[in-house]
Order: sequence, then C-alpha cells, then structure tokens
Amino acid sequence: MITKFYQHILALAFAVKVINENPNILPNVTLGFHIYDSYYDARVTYRNTLDLLFKMHRFAPNYKCDSQKNLIAVIGGLNSDTSFHMADTLRLYKIPQLAYGSFPPEENDIDHFLSLYRMVPNEAHQYMAIINLLQHFGWTWVGLFVTDDNGGENFLQTMEPLLYQHGICSAFTRRMEKVAHFDLVAEIFDMLNEYYVDVTNDKANAFIVYGDSLTLAWLRSVIFLRDPENKKSTSFRKVWIMTTQIDFVLLSFQKSWDLDLFQGAISFTIHSKDLLNFHEFHQIIKPYWNPADGFLKDFWEQAFDCTFPDLLMQDTETCTGEENLECLSGHLFEMGMTGHSYNVYNAVFLVAHALHTEIAHFLYLAFTICIYMFLFSPFPPLNQLHYFLQDILFNNSAGETMSFNDKREMRGGFDITNMITFPNKSIFRKKVGCVDPEAPEGEAFIIHEDMIVWHRGFNQVIPLSLCNDHCHPGNQKKKKEGEKFCCYGCAPCPEGEISNRDDMNDCFRCPKAQYPNKNKTACIEKIITFLSYEEPLGISLASVALSLFLITALVLGTFIKYGDTPIVKANNRDLTYSLLLSLLLCFLSSLLFLGEPSTVSCLLRQPTFGIIFSVAVSCVLAKTITVVVAFMATRPGSSIRKWVGKRLAYSVVIPCSLIQSTICTVWLMTSPPFPDLDMHSLTEEIIVQCNEGSVIMFYCVLGFMGLLAFFSFLAAFLARKLPDTFNEAKFITFSMLLFCSVWLSFVPTYLSTKGKHMVAVEIFSILSSSAGLLGCIFAPKYYIIILRPELNNREQLIKKRY
Repeated sequence: MITKFYQHILALAFAVKVINENPNILPNVTLGFHIYDSYYDARVTYRNTLDLLFKMHRFAPNYKCDSQKNLIAVIGGLNSDTSFHMADTLRLYKIPQLAYGSFPPEENDIDHFLSLYRMVPNEAHQYMAIINLLQHFGWTWVGLFVTDDNGGENFLQTMEPLLYQHGICSAFTRRMEKVAHFDLVAEIFDMLNEYYVDVTNDKANAFIVYGDSLTLAWLRSVIFLRDPENKKSTSFRKVWIMTTQIDFVLLSFQKSWDLDLFQGAISFTIHSKDLLNFHEFHQIIKPYWNPADGFLKDFWEQAFDCTFPDLLMQDTETCTGEENLECLSGHLFEMGMTGHSYNVYNAVFLVAHALHTEIAHFLYLAFTICIYMFLFSPFPPLNQLHYFLQDILFNNSAGETMSFNDKREMRGGFDITNMITFPNKSIFRKKVGCVDPEAPEGEAFIIHEDMIVWHRGFNQVIPLSLCNDHCHPGNQKKKKEGEKFCCYGCAPCPEGEISNRDDMNDCFRCPKAQYPNKNKTACIEKIITFLSYEEPLGISLASVALSLFLITALVLGTFIKYGDTPIVKANNRDLTYSLLLSLLLCFLSSLLFLGEPSTVSCLLRQPTFGIIFSVAVSCVLAKTITVVVAFMATRPGSSIRKWVGKRLAYSVVIPCSLIQSTICTVWLMTSPPFPDLDMHSLTEEIIVQCNEGSVIMFYCVLGFMGLLAFFSFLAAFLARKLPDTFNEAKFITFSMLLFCSVWLSFVPTYLSTKGKHMVAVEIFSILSSSAGLLGCIFAPKYYIIILRPELNNREQLIKKRY
C-alpha cells in the first residue's frame, strides 16, 4: 500500500462531509461514495468499473435511508492508463468521469471520450515549463527517465523535439518498468548496472523523471541495491526534475533509507491551496473512526509499522490507535493538501455544484414537461450532468475559480516546488515558482532561484549540467564530429569579431562606430580623430608652415626693397615676385589641411594646392626657359631676341595656370570633395577626412603638376653648363630635383598611411617641396644681397669666366 495516497481518500471524505453539512449546496440531498483500487492493473480496473455500475454496495456516511442509489459521477484515476480504462466503459453509459491525474496531450481524444473531464491543465504547458526551467539555469545536458509505457513514449515524442529546438540535448534516455517487480530479483540485478551508470553520469547533473509516483521508489531501490551500505548514495549531486504525475512517495520497506539523494529536487506539482478545517479533519482520523473504511487499518499498520491485536505478528509493535499522523514523514503522509488531493476535493465540489444547478433547472420547468422528459429521455435526468459540468463556474472554499475549457480541461497552471530533506528522514516541499499559461507574456513561468535549496554537494551554488564547459565570451562554439550538438569545443573569435555571451554559435562584428576590445568580449566606441591644431603634430606642422611663410615674406620684402639691383632684375623680376608670392600661398595653403574637415575646407584644399603649386612650378619653368632663351638671344642675328622679357614669362605661366584651373573647375563641378567618415581604415579610430570625390581628378591635378616639374627639371638640367654668373639653371636643377623627389615619394607614402598621418604626409610634402624651391633658388641670391652686396653689380654679372 502507498500510504501517502490515503490522503486522496480523506480529501474525498472531507469534501463530501462539507457538502452534506452545507444546506445551501444540495438541500435535501445526501452524497455518498464508493472507493475502488485499480492496483495498477487493467483487468482489475475494468472489473471494478463494472462493479461500480452494477453492484452498488451501500456506503453513504450519515445517510442510512434505503432509497435507491444513483451513480452521479466517477472521480479517477490517478494515472492516464487507469483513467482511459475506466472511460472505455463509463462513456457507454454517459457517466461523467473527472480524472484527477495528468494526461499526455496526444491521448486527449476529446471526440472519443466525451464523458471524460480532466482536473489538471493540459500537459503541454508543463512541457514548455520544463524547457523554461532548463533554459533559466542553463542546463543543456540532461538525462531522461521515463516509464516504459504509452505515456512515457508520448512524453519522449513531444519532449525530445522541444529539447532540440531550444538547444538542449539528452545525455541518455532510460525507459523503466512502470512498476518495480521486486520479486523478479534476477531481472532487477540485470538492469542495475545500466541504471547505475546513468544515475552516476558525471556531466549530466539534471535528470527529468516522467512517470508515476512509484517511479521514484523504483529509482531509489536501484541506488540502494547497488549500494546497500549507503556509502555513495548521499554523494550523488543531482537535480531531479519531476513531472506533475509524480508524488514523492516511498514504500513501507523503504522508510529507513536515506533521502539525501533527492535533496533539492524540483517538482512540477498540481496547483493546490490549504483548505480550511482540513488539518483539523486529520485529527479525528483514528483506526476505528469509520468501520466502513476498508483502507484505514492497512494504512495505519504500514504508516506506523505496527499491527492491531487481532493481527499481532512477531517482532512488531501493537497499534494503540493513538498514533499521531503529524509524526509521519512527508514521503509516507502529508498533513498539508497535496495537488492530487486538492483535485479530488475540487472534483467533488464540481459534481455537487453541477448537480445543484441541474436540480434547480429541472425544478424550474413545468411539471408536465418534467414528466415528459422522465418518460421519453433515453437516459435518466442525472446523466444529463454533462451539460452543466461543461459550463460550470464557481469559487471553491479556497477562493479559487473552478471552470473547464472547451477541451474539458481544468483552467489554471502548476506550482513549482523544491524538496528539502532532513537527517530524520522527513521532507519539506517549498513553493519556489509557478506556471500560469493564462498570464501575460513573460509572466507565464516564474521561478525564484534564491529560494531554492540545492543538494548539499553543490554548496548552494547553481548546479551545472553541461556536456562540456561553457565557451566564454571571446570564443565561439566549434562542433565535435560524431557527437551531439551540445558537446562542442571552443575556438577564439576571428580578428575583428567578438562574442559577448557564453556559448555563442558564431562571433559577430561590432557596429561600424565600434571596435573589439583586446579580449574580443565587447565593443568599444571608436575615437573620432583628425589632424588637430591642438595636438603636437598639428602644432608642429602649423609652426613650420607659419615660419616658412614669414621667411618667404622676408625674402619677398627684401627682393622688393632691392628690386632695382642687378641680381633681382636678372631672369625677369616679375617672375621672381610671382614665384615668391606663390610660395607664400603654398605655405598658407597647408593650413587648410589642419583642423576638422568641413565642406568649405574640403572644397578648397586640393584645388587651391593644385593651382598655387602649378603657378609656382610654371614660374620656375618660365625662369628656366628665360635663361635658355637669354643665352640663345646673345648670338648675333638671333631672331629669338624678341621673346626675351615679360612676353615669354606670360606665355608660359598663364596657359599652365589656366590648364590646372580648368582641371580643378571640372573636378569641383562633376565630383567635388566632401567631408566623410572613414570607419574601416583604422581599428580604433573613426577618421574625419575629406573624400576626394573623384580620385581620377585628384591624380590628374598631381599629374599635371608633375609634368610641369619634369619639364622644368629637364630644361634646367640641359642649361646647367651655361656660365654661372648669368645662370640660375643649376639652382633650379637642384630645386626641381628635390621637388620631384618629394612628390614621387609622396604617392606611395600617401597611399600606405591612414588617418591623420595621411594628411600630415601631404602637408609635409607641400612644406618640404616649397621650402626646397625657396632655399635652392633664392638662398644664394639672398646671400649676395644681404651679405655680399659688392657682388650685386652689373660688372660682376657680365664678367665672363675664362
């Protein structure tokens, strides 16, 4: 006998007692009941169902009238198999059957079992709650213990796809006998090793148990038989997850066994509430309280391990009848209302309220119509209870609303309880959460993990149930060949990608405005950067540009002051002024490249630089050509004499400048430069830069400037051997050699640098090439003007070298 189930009988008797004592529910009607045991056997179940229908033995407490007994409804059974065996017969007679145990959803054939009502919510809600529980604690490697029957098979067919869909794997699946046949010792020992290996699985710390209440007794026996001295059973650090069909029970011969194995178990239980006066009702239960109760003596003897005097056996104590139910351990009997007992209690009240409504309905009808129904209805009026059960709605004594949905399932949810065991072999179940399918999204599953007491071996740390350790942030999963997807390796994230959670399948790139940190676990905001006036590099370049500007201005002022001297007038004084003025602007143009790029500065940067440098180089080219033409014009009868002077300078400088200006104008009209953000060139920085718009036009500007420089260098190189006194060609040759070297090295250097250093390279090229022109061409003349004025006369200039 499973002593704990005796509370189901007490719940039934208590409900009937409350109803019969309440004149407002069924006045002038007394409820009675019969109780039959199925013994987990189909044949016994069918036989008892027929006995219930056709051999109605009298058993009506407080009601001794010999009036005819009417079978109103049947409450049962505890498991789905028993309920369906009963329903096969009861549906033929349209007897309402209220099953108070859980059912697999696939077996709920609403059209076939029209008389069957379920006192528990749909089991599909429980399946998703299990998934939510596993995901909440991150358990992805779990073991499955299921009974080897249709219910267990349906559970696996539903649960295994759900586990897969939510990234959870079953470490093993063990089908168990529904009832432990302890008399088949040989077969039991054949299964011990297989079961023991599963229970002691090192990686799987979470076990899902689906079955009935005897399943736990069977599992506990496996551990005990494998380890009789209980040396290892207390060291099994596992989390047992039990479904609603399971109530924590142990058989009478298991009372002395240790319960630490199930410490910290999490159980989905049928929602229940304590009922007023139910605890006091327990107090009146004594062995002789009701002689018609054929279960009480057996319960008393097994629960208290004693025998009554008429059944006195050797080595056993005598039952006094004064034993206290409160002294019994929770696995033998619970004083508080269990979920199944709560369902039995509510089922009785559902029948009573439906019967009350039915009676009121028939009394309301006219007497002649009632006679007609009694005479011609194919079933007695009381069998029309279905009509009233389907639409029933009332509040029970605990204040909860009772009603069925369209599938004849009780509305509501489940409780989540945590099992706490004590050294004296007692247990305590604490509610730590709930499942409410009708709650708003996000509140259907609630678990208070801070209230959970885990197995002592976990030291109150949330257990892990994984095939392998987590892949921590900065890594991604790497599949292991030949193993389930929950078993994987870890690989560092590729360059430029991160993972910010445990066990990510793939790393991902940061947004454009962010970059990975060193550990590849998070994204960091990139720094917005440009060549600023406030940083050392910007200050240095600006200082050099301004210094060269001032030096050039000084040289220009000096040349203007001594403009009438021969050395200034040589090689076209206007070209000299134009060249110095363009160099002044070259140094100033470099400042356009400093600071945060704007629309105006981007439009002015490259065109201004290209035009001014073209003017400067064209001036140098004109000076070189002037030198050559001047020497050619000294020959007697030369026709080139008329080109010497301003005419030649204008014919070189103006066309060259116009060509470059045209290129820049086309550039600005077709694809002008604009401010842009470069987020890809540098990992940690966002570069604020000027996008050139058309790269082709940019290189056309540089190319034309380079072409002018090349011709200037070539002309100066060819004229380098003319007499030194009259000749600037040698200085121009050095200046253009330096100029061309700077800009030839500029292109690869510019293309290979990133960010503000790219801008710095261009500024440096502008300053160095301009300074080269200034130094190589004007430094010798400035030296003569300032330090050797005696050489600045016509005689020195026309003196020939012998």
